[in-house]
Amino acid sequence: MPQFFQSGMVLQRGKQIPVWGKAEAGELVSIRFNKKQYATTADIDGNWRISLPKMKAGGPYTMTVGDQVLTNILIGDVWLLSGQSNIDVTIERVYPQYTQEIDSYENGDIRMFRVPNATDTHGVRDDITTPTINWKPVNKENAWLFSAVGYFLGRRMYEKTGVPQGIIVNSWGGTPIEAWISADSLQEDYPMLVKRTQFFQNDDYVKAQSQANMQAEQQWQKMLNLQDPGISENWTSAALDDSDWQDVNQYDTHWAKKDGRPLIGTIWLRQHIQIDKAHAGKPARLLLGTLFDQDITYLNGQEIGHTYYQYPPRRYDIPEGLLREGDNVITIRFVNKYGLAHFIPEKPYMLCFGEDRFSQNPMPEDVVPLSEQWKTRLGAEMPSCPSGDISLQNIPSTLYNAVLRPLAPYALSGIVWYQGESNTGNPAPYADYLKKLMGCWRDTWKDDEIPFVIVQLANYDGRQQTGFPRPITPQTAPMNSGWAQLREAQRKVAEADSHAELAVINDLGETVDIHPLRKKEVAERVGLCFDRLLFSNKVMLSPKVVSSAVSDGKIILTLDQPVVSGEIHEFEVAADDGDKVFQNIKASAEGNSITLTLPDHFHPQSVVYAVRYAWKDNPLTANVRSLSGLPMSSFELKINK
Repeated sequence: MPQFFQSGMVLQRGKQIPVWGKAEAGELVSIRFNKKQYATTADIDGNWRISLPKMKAGGPYTMTVGDQVLTNILIGDVWLLSGQSNIDVTIERVYPQYTQEIDSYENGDIRMFRVPNATDTHGVRDDITTPTINWKPVNKENAWLFSAVGYFLGRRMYEKTGVPQGIIVNSWGGTPIEAWISADSLQEDYPMLVKRTQFFQNDDYVKAQSQANMQAEQQWQKMLNLQDPGISENWTSAALDDSDWQDVNQYDTHWAKKDGRPLIGTIWLRQHIQIDKAHAGKPARLLLGTLFDQDITYLNGQEIGHTYYQYPPRRYDIPEGLLREGDNVITIRFVNKYGLAHFIPEKPYMLCFGEDRFSQNPMPEDVVPLSEQWKTRLGAEMPSCPSGDISLQNIPSTLYNAVLRPLAPYALSGIVWYQGESNTGNPAPYADYLKKLMGCWRDTWKDDEIPFVIVQLANYDGRQQTGFPRPITPQTAPMNSGWAQLREAQRKVAEADSHAELAVINDLGETVDIHPLRKKEVAERVGLCFDRLLFSNKVMLSPKVVSSAVSDGKIILTLDQPVVSGEIHEFEVAADDGDKVFQNIKASAEGNSITLTLPDHFHPQSVVYAVRYAWKDNPLTANVRSLSGLPMSSFELKINK
């Protein structure tokens, strides 16, 4: 059988349960499960499949298939979560947000399965790649490197239904939606995407290019280390005299440039911190916010942390005895292959002591804030690292082939799709891509009614990628936002599909972090969507516009539910006359109505208006909320005068 049929698995209640695998052609295959026997014969290709009848939630059960015995099987609800890195974000990453509840929670009725990453350019596979991944019950240790959204969704749905939960996570950071769509679905409208995949079917080319990339990386690192005086002269030492190093503020990125251009190579920074007697020698945690791109960090000459790319928060544990009373030195060696080395603003930069040093808010007396001032010195300047990285996971259909198709037709309760960040540079085709993805997945499962919850992109200010300094100025003027366009594609696709809902999270993002940490809240909103799709259509989700009218210089938007009354923000209007220049507009809410007051010069000239709401990458002041606190999605609407 496929490798996700294992002891400890969860099977879907209330639906037929397909079980399938390979055998000798013509071989009799029998299954014994829940006191009943089922049998079939393998076809001429050795394929066999038995559909167990619908069953109620329960267990544990034992399944015997031939000479294989699978134990501790539960029947409940099974959810498939897929997409890119915001599904990948782990419990370890979000732990400071939810320390006590993660520490104290375990539940053997919630089981987790992480599909291992793999790609295939040649065609669909029958199975995933490794037998070393297992179904695991929820506890802190098992969940530590598991999807935070998946973990919290399992908990939430267990509390809602009281039945066992199976969470299958199948995601890959940075991947575009095209990688998750079958070639057959793309062929008619996007033949060039299919040809791109075919180009990478030359295994010799892929192997040679991968080896060349690895050799280039090794040579670049070798040259860098040989030429970096910080290594040969031991710039990590606490005894080093750094009085002649340049004094800089961490947010003034001039220290990361040479002749006005980003410096490629290594840049060293040092900061002296004073530790009092009460904290000297104690274990601690150093929070270095988030850095671009790679860092190796030292304390008093000893390496305490190494992060290889920009996104993970730098949380480095300091062992007992390393911090001494008086002067201590933190040294950061930035390794920069591209772009501009920088500190991400609005992140924590501090030393934390005490038992709660792992939490989001340690006791003030146990916190030593770092200064924004550092001493810096150039290490080794290098040319950019040559790269012909092929990144097969980003090639159309490769993930569908290798890790999505092999899961079908494992019976599911619903699918969560949380992806889009990698498509914001070209959002125009996204709505069509998303419809094709949902269609081809449903066809793969032979079930046109599989519920989809689409998690809309959170708010985020992409300018942080360029190292912009503090303070971060809010986006206020109307803008042509790729993020808003992609959110609009997600909204429209969900709205047009009777078996889909949109989880709006434009208030849960972080200005400077593409991976916001409030994943429990994301899971709660996903759960509400499934409540509506599966259990009760009376569940109210985010407010929606259901009609509009223009009267006496005002646009009146009628919503599907009451919202919080008062002044509201992030509305824009344009006369849809060809130029379509948007401008901010005053708005207010009362009951289930929103009133937009048109500027005087709009009144006589326009028969059609375009209205936008929250149409920015990072619409911080958007504040239309349901009475239960759910935010309204961004949108663009045409409105006849």
